Amino acid sequence: MSTAVDVRAYAAVDLGASSGRVMVGRVGPDRLELTEAHRFPNRPVRTPEGLRWDVLALYAGVLDGLRAAGRVDSVGVDGWAVDHGLLDADGALLGNPAHYRDARTEGVAERVWATLPAAELYAATGLQYAPFNTLYQLVAARGTAQFAATRRLLLIPDLLAYWLTGEQGTELTNASTTQLVDPRTGDWSREVADRLGIDLGLFAPLRRPGDPAGLLRPQVLEETGLTGPVPVTAVGSHDTASAVAAVPATGERFAYICTGTWSLAGLELAAPVLTEESRAANFTNELGLDGTVRYLRNIMGLWLLQECVRAWGDPDLGELLRAAARAPALRSVVDAGDAAFLAPGRMPERIAEACRASGQPVPGTPAEVTRCILDSLALAHRGAVADAQRLAGHPVDVVHVVGGGTRNALLCQLTADACGLPVVAGPTEAAALGNVLVQARVHGLAGDLRSMRRLLARTQPLTRYEPRGGTARWRAAAARIADR
Repeated sequence: MSTAVDVRAYAAVDLGASSGRVMVGRVGPDRLELTEAHRFPNRPVRTPEGLRWDVLALYAGVLDGLRAAGRVDSVGVDGWAVDHGLLDADGALLGNPAHYRDARTEGVAERVWATLPAAELYAATGLQYAPFNTLYQLVAARGTAQFAATRRLLLIPDLLAYWLTGEQGTELTNASTTQLVDPRTGDWSREVADRLGIDLGLFAPLRRPGDPAGLLRPQVLEETGLTGPVPVTAVGSHDTASAVAAVPATGERFAYICTGTWSLAGLELAAPVLTEESRAANFTNELGLDGTVRYLRNIMGLWLLQECVRAWGDPDLGELLRAAARAPALRSVVDAGDAAFLAPGRMPERIAEACRASGQPVPGTPAEVTRCILDSLALAHRGAVADAQRLAGHPVDVVHVVGGGTRNALLCQLTADACGLPVVAGPTEAAALGNVLVQARVHGLAGDLRSMRRLLARTQPLTRYEPRGGTARWRAAAARIADR
């Protein structure tokens, strides 16, 4: 007599800086399959007030995706960090959320540090300096009519979960990117909030991955054609938290690089690193699944190439990468962590200007610019992986690359070469897989992080890249931009 195998379906809403998607994961004993139900663009809009997210279009894309997904046992939402929607006393959204690349936070950090010095802020929150951290966005919003009317702040994934369910919460892995959470306690840093005059009552109660986040509202069920009740489960709502959970590591001696619009390169630790040396190296301590700490550095990522491709009129990317592979290696490199590359527009010209300023040959063709970008990203990956090991006292034997950059074989190989370590690339949809596995764990279909990773290693396609040549040429390239 055969026994029915328990296989369940989970919808992972995964919102990236350039696109959103609804993926369906099917999980059973020794089974993990992921299919795309719907993908939709994420196009920011420049309004008279500044650069804004079109969050209504994103929500429409989520509803379309849930309709395409069909019957599911749960829904989870993850997305990018720091940005948020502001709600009035009735729970209505007060305008489209500001984009982290908006210029409104320029100079705000210095105002904050005048009250709470940067070293003290880091010791309390462990968060690297980035001009767009939620803390700085809140200070920038002071004095505006919109902020005066605000009674609730919801980070982007929590905002969409609220619209789906009518229930408000603040998921912890994403809250840890606000620069208002103490990574040692996993709770709000009331000292930081008090010293800077920030009302923590703006935030909904904290949730952790696996916590219930409500049921799809009747109107959502009607619009998507789903049959209720359908629970929404809190997942690692910061997409990097979900992506790191889906790193298919077989041990603890690994580094990870979550690649996409950004590169997030670092280690998974049991406790934060809050030293002054860590602050000076601009490493961040964000919270992950099961009490882990994501100790990492933000690197500008494939945003550099995306902006160039847009400026060039969207040429064929495959041909561009093949031409870049033929271009001279390490002829010119730039600092891929430089905030000068944060804003959109004129990216090829800005890369040329950076090369000229450092006395290097100026790349002239799209292929040469592309090679400069990929060499520079690999160089930044090398620096982050090496610095993280040194600062945390945590050596590694392998680098796992997950996310959209896994499709870029040249970048993966260059990263292996630069780091002098093997690179294991995959899975591509790591954030969605991590999202799905947290939901499956609620139903007993996935275990702890280690068992989740074993399942990923058995079921997902992975590609291994061995390092070629020595690392001396990478050290020499790094020296060209070290003091600039």
